[in-house]
Amino acid sequence: MTGLSRVTGLVRDIAFAQVLGSGLLADAFFVAFRIPNFFRRIFAEGAFSVAFVPVYSEYEAHGGEAQAKAFLDLMFGRLCLILLAVTALGVLGAPVLVMVLAPGFQSEPEKFQSTIDALRFTFPYLFFISLVAMAGGILNTRDRFSVPALTPLLLNVCLIGAIFLLVPRYENAAVALGLGVLIAGVVQFGFQLPFLRLERRMPMPRIRLRNSEDQSGIEGVRKVYRLMLPAIFGVSVAQFNLLINTILASFLVTGSVSWLYYSDRLMEFPLGIFGIALATVILPTLSTQHASGSPAEFSRTLEWALRLACLICVPASVALAVLAEPLMIVLFQYGEFAKDEMNYVMAGRSLVAFAIGLPALVWVKVLAPGFFARQNTKTPVKAGVIAVVVNIVFSLLLIRPLGHVGLAYALSIAAFVNAGLLYWWLSLGGGYKPERGWAKYFL
Repeated sequence: MTGLSRVTGLVRDIAFAQVLGSGLLADAFFVAFRIPNFFRRIFAEGAFSVAFVPVYSEYEAHGGEAQAKAFLDLMFGRLCLILLAVTALGVLGAPVLVMVLAPGFQSEPEKFQSTIDALRFTFPYLFFISLVAMAGGILNTRDRFSVPALTPLLLNVCLIGAIFLLVPRYENAAVALGLGVLIAGVVQFGFQLPFLRLERRMPMPRIRLRNSEDQSGIEGVRKVYRLMLPAIFGVSVAQFNLLINTILASFLVTGSVSWLYYSDRLMEFPLGIFGIALATVILPTLSTQHASGSPAEFSRTLEWALRLACLICVPASVALAVLAEPLMIVLFQYGEFAKDEMNYVMAGRSLVAFAIGLPALVWVKVLAPGFFARQNTKTPVKAGVIAVVVNIVFSLLLIRPLGHVGLAYALSIAAFVNAGLLYWWLSLGGGYKPERGWAKYFL
């Protein structure tokens, strides 16, 4: 299902390239889309999911149905309140957000204003997609993986529809696509509700305590938020690094943000299909194994995931690097994107740099749940802080000689540092013991 959603995502990006190309409105929309996506991956699919799933797994395993339902109701109600406040701040503060996260756009008033207008439609997407992440966490914990994995397909379908139905009706294509993002959030959340009802885990929003089950539930909610605070950074290193790169790319020539976007999307294709799918599947499994006191099974699950990641992503990394420019030509060199022959060259160069770091990005996705399943969200933060510092240092060193390509190389270097630290600390802590035969397998 993740593969299907990624295929439609690739079709969506091909349509973006044909309609938007790499010009002013393309840069404006991609920044407006990246800002809520940044917060989504940090708070929704990132920190919230890795804090929520282990706690909810404990309720399902030991708390009983009444306590699990009380926990879900309280979690849902309080999450909605927080999201409403954050969404309102994001919409009202859109000019400030763009000023901070794309400061280079201020030198081009039309691009700056288009980004603000589009962001006022894309930012409310955060509200709905965060609730989608909670619903997905519930279904994954109940061993229902296909529906949450299929849900991103609806975003792609809505955006493809917006390209052909809304863009021709609006003068500003970035705003039209921003409206499509908002519609997609509503559709994605509505899609998951019937499946929550089938599992009898449909949360009803509640804020206050009423009985002993609620008291247990509020302790769980507090625990989720305590785990979230360090996890916000620990699970989102790649997103912080991408955001830093977007900020720096906003000072480069027009098109730099778009070239990084298209090359990142191709790198995200195998990362999403295998990295995110593996992380999604192993987190509830590892959480259950830790709760039941099975360290050998815990280590074997990580071993299986790491070997599968190598099997797929090392060849994918080589293929993306070798075929970077041909892939860009075949997939994107149409319509607006084809008007400048340098587009595929520039995007291809950054794809090579991103491809080098692909295996490390996938290993981070696999190794991090080894800490989160044991409710240790602090250690990944240490690795994350170091990785972000490495990314900033190499970005500043490489941006002048290599432009946007230097930013992609910096992200790849930081990914290897992050993965290496997670592996080292997980092995030292006894969470993972590598089995024999890795050198032969890797070869």
